[in-house]
Amino acid sequence: MGSENKVNGIDWYENNHLDSRNQSPSPSLQNCQSQQDSYHKLLTLPTILTLGRVAAVPLLVSTFYVDSWWGRTATTSIFIAAAVTDWLDGYLARKMRLGSAFGAFLDPVADKLMVAATLVLLCTRPLEVAIFGQLPWLLTVPSIAIIGREITMSAVREWAASQNSKLLEAVAVNNLGKWKTATQMIALTILLATRDSSLGGPGILVASGVVLLYISAGLSVWSLAVYMSKIWRVLLK
Repeated sequence: MGSENKVNGIDWYENNHLDSRNQSPSPSLQNCQSQQDSYHKLLTLPTILTLGRVAAVPLLVSTFYVDSWWGRTATTSIFIAAAVTDWLDGYLARKMRLGSAFGAFLDPVADKLMVAATLVLLCTRPLEVAIFGQLPWLLTVPSIAIIGREITMSAVREWAASQNSKLLEAVAVNNLGKWKTATQMIALTILLATRDSSLGGPGILVASGVVLLYISAGLSVWSLAVYMSKIWRVLLK
């Protein structure tokens, strides 16, 4: 009797369970599931890291104007963390296949915001060294070149996306752009770090940061010229 009741109970459970699985979900349930899927696709781990970089920009600005050792340390640490997450979110998106259209749009925006903010900050409040007193335009020139290039490339890529696939391929990121980004991040890290007077040999560090910034500006202009020549060749065909 006990085993017979157990079997009947199992049969009843399986029949009801199968019936519930065979029934189509209600429209409201389908909408809820669709919203959850969209939410998970939108807020992937790489996208969260990118949003963190955007949120760190006002924090970077705030700590930059703090006249103490911890403010300078915090500013440099925030920028280094942003540079690391810039590499990390791209790596995770490729490795874990978590790329999304929103993430692809937000990633370059976050990078440009962080770099432009840092360049403007350094220009408005340069390091207290003799070379910047004698040559006040020393950081302004490469900063204008870098920011101007980024604005131009954003407009060019938006225009290329509205035209055809060949133009979009012509403005795809190349190795020259990657070298530009690498030298740019190193240069800005050095220039932020040398604001800390406790570091030894600030003159050598400042000089190396300025040189790398000019190299980055040169690569920026060069890469822009390469992109424009590719676009010109596509338009002439």
